[in-house]
Amino acid sequence: MKTFDREVVIGMVILLGAALLIYISLNLGNLGFGQTQGYTVEAEFPNAGGLQAGAPVELAGVQIGRVASVTLTDTYHARIALHVFPTIALQNDVRATIKSKGLIGERYVDIAPGKATTMLAAGGTIRETEAPVDIQEVITKFIFGNVETDKDTSDEIQ
Repeated sequence: MKTFDREVVIGMVILLGAALLIYISLNLGNLGFGQTQGYTVEAEFPNAGGLQAGAPVELAGVQIGRVASVTLTDTYHARIALHVFPTIALQNDVRATIKSKGLIGERYVDIAPGKATTMLAAGGTIRETEAPVDIQEVITKFIFGNVETDKDTSDEIQ
């Protein structure tokens, strides 16, 4: 009988440990089962620049939500649905920009506050957006930009 009691106690400790690990994992990953707190707004960008669902949404460097989805519109633009925490109110004239953390870090949506007194309603659309900067394109223009300029001026001299 004592062996049975010991096995039950060990089993309960293992189950409690597993439940604790699952709880910590969900909280650290900002995941939840059926989590519906907050509201969703949308923004349309010329391209998503590698932004993925689940990426953070930040305002003043503080996470205020997550990217709910990234879809393609009929006009070949990226429509980004942003899930914002319920305690955050966004003005109608906020600006959304897709940025990356560091040179090759993960992509996120940065929200710049607006000055309007009216707030963006749930399901609303952020009208002012800025496409992400393609670092490869910038480097290419920087490196080869002078070569093209030199080529053009040499053609004019002849």
